[in-house]
Amino acid sequence: MAPTAPDPVRFDGHPLAIEDVVALARRQRPAQLSADPAFRARIGRGAAFLDRLLATDGVIYGVTTGYGDSCTVTIPPALVAELPHHLYAYHGCGTGRLLTPEETRAVLATRMASLAVGMSGVSTGLLEQFERLLHHDILPLIPAEGSVGASGDLTPLSYVAAVLCGEREVWHGGVRRDTADVFAELRIAPLRLRPKEGLAIMNGTAVMTALACLAWTRADYLGRLATRLTAFNVLASAGNAHHFDEKLFAAKPHPGQQRVAARLREDLASDRPPRNEQRLQDRYSLRCAPHVIGVLEDVLPFLRGLIENELNSANDNPLVDPDDERVLHGGHFYGGHIAFAMDALKNAVANIADLLDRQLALLVDTRFNHGLPSNLSAAEGPRAAINHGLKALQISVSAWTAEALKLTMPASVFSRSTECHNQDKVSMGTIAARDALRVLELTEQVAAAMLIAARQGIALRARADARLALSPPLAAMQADLERRIALVDEDRALDTDLGRLLAAIRDEAWSLYA
Repeated sequence: MAPTAPDPVRFDGHPLAIEDVVALARRQRPAQLSADPAFRARIGRGAAFLDRLLATDGVIYGVTTGYGDSCTVTIPPALVAELPHHLYAYHGCGTGRLLTPEETRAVLATRMASLAVGMSGVSTGLLEQFERLLHHDILPLIPAEGSVGASGDLTPLSYVAAVLCGEREVWHGGVRRDTADVFAELRIAPLRLRPKEGLAIMNGTAVMTALACLAWTRADYLGRLATRLTAFNVLASAGNAHHFDEKLFAAKPHPGQQRVAARLREDLASDRPPRNEQRLQDRYSLRCAPHVIGVLEDVLPFLRGLIENELNSANDNPLVDPDDERVLHGGHFYGGHIAFAMDALKNAVANIADLLDRQLALLVDTRFNHGLPSNLSAAEGPRAAINHGLKALQISVSAWTAEALKLTMPASVFSRSTECHNQDKVSMGTIAARDALRVLELTEQVAAAMLIAARQGIALRARADARLALSPPLAAMQADLERRIALVDEDRALDTDLGRLLAAIRDEAWSLYA
């Protein structure tokens, strides 16, 4: 029986979830613009209202005026049609790395979602062009740097606008190519933007929101992985599993913290009585792990609300009400909520890197690891003298952690006055989102190293203690890690192992809790 095709992500003005954007970004589900007549009629009414307003000499910011501080400049009627193309032309000054294909698909999906709300005055033809880009996986080359997060992500989104019109460059089929060549090959007609459409594409929060969707998903998985790693480290260090007692955590009832403690109880099968030789109290990085990971677990639902509200909002300016036929001038391009969400997320995630770094420092040190060999080296006999185990890995983990902690300075407090003091208070949301992704990347590297340490530490503890028993979840994951990573008995480079484990983390290779 042939596999069923995945359900498409429908763009019809109804709310999307973070998971919808991520599924599109990972090419797990296709995009589909709704064919519903009522939806299309709503989009059409906004564009038709703008046409009538233009015909009666209505004054509309960014349509019959210049942009930003140039809003006092009146555009001659004969030049109105050229204005949207000038907007993306002069904003083509992005620098820095290019967004990844996954990030770029998320940007396309996020901008399409906002325009599909039906308050941007765009045509269905514009939305159909977004759908074509996603369908054919034609991905604009978008420089990551150059946005202050209000008026929206102007510079990075100019690269989307230009590609919709057949200009600049794209990734297609894994190759960097001129957009015009790809469009000609696929018989896609370049758009000629209608009045307001350049502004509608660019004057919004699509880049920061797209990155936030991806960051939220990675952080959610990373928190669960850090919990599993903590369980391994408690066992490897012969720690006390009863620091996670249910009655204890009922006395401080943060829900996320309680979930982390419950997961640790399950992993450690800690309903059994403690062995007499167990220590009364472990060090904080083990004992207080639910209190650290629980912060992320508790903040994720709140951050989801901020991100999904932004995702499903009409966040450009001006807005066009197709029902009451009003043009509403405001500041919905402002990315303050995403900026705050990403500043908060990177703080919580960096604390997890720090927690795991401390756990590893205990595990490799014979003063604190309760009978394990130095640096978790599995070498025995005379060869133990020349082998160094995970010594360098622990140094690298400290480096990655330090860099993650350094990036926790909130970007949102660094507003700059730009554009002749028209944009005199800006969100820095895209910078915050990029920082959050970098903190996630560094923390994932820490987690990859900790997977090596978990595989090594459990094997060495089992060698020292024949009574060691793993719960079914830990036994299954340990067996998987042993298939992925050879025991480090003789010194070897670990970069290849780290690379494979990083890929597995980002593919969410392990099923971690319900």
